[in-house]
Amino acid sequence: MLAAIAVSGMSLISCLEDQYTPIPVKLSDVDGNYKARLVTFQGGKINEKITDFNAKDSLITFKDFPAREVVKTIITDPAKADTVLAHLGKVEYKIKFKSKLNTEQNVVELALEPQVMAFQIPVEGITKNISVKMSAKQKGFYVAYDTSLRFAWEAEKITVGETEVTPYQIIKYEVPISIKN
Repeated sequence: MLAAIAVSGMSLISCLEDQYTPIPVKLSDVDGNYKARLVTFQGGKINEKITDFNAKDSLITFKDFPAREVVKTIITDPAKADTVLAHLGKVEYKIKFKSKLNTEQNVVELALEPQVMAFQIPVEGITKNISVKMSAKQKGFYVAYDTSLRFAWEAEKITVGETEVTPYQIIKYEVPISIKN
């Protein structure tokens, strides 16, 4: 019994001596392929989707951006919106960013510069150009501890052809966690 207590005491002491030494983050650490949980908020509705994106050369690229909320904002009939979504194909979306090292927190801060998202959909039998003006109200972060990228932005305005969609509830996009592949 005494031996068991001595061994458990030694193992606890050895745990106290272990220290995590963080690997210093570099600006280039942001570059890579990620798998992410993308959460969208519009009005009282929340939607989540697992998606992939790439970060390279100060540019985040979604090769297959989920445009569900945008399409359903434009086309309010659920059956028609689902038909358009089924035939839409892949929508590519890019977000530019400027990175800044924060050595105190061991993170890379990202000043996001969302681009306009543009694609085409059929509206009432006519193919229309869709333009979605995006903005970012907060910084994004690459966290060295778990090699994750976290950021958020929102769709401020949707335009169909030359006409702004009104009334309009802002669509918020958030990547609360993404893991580098």
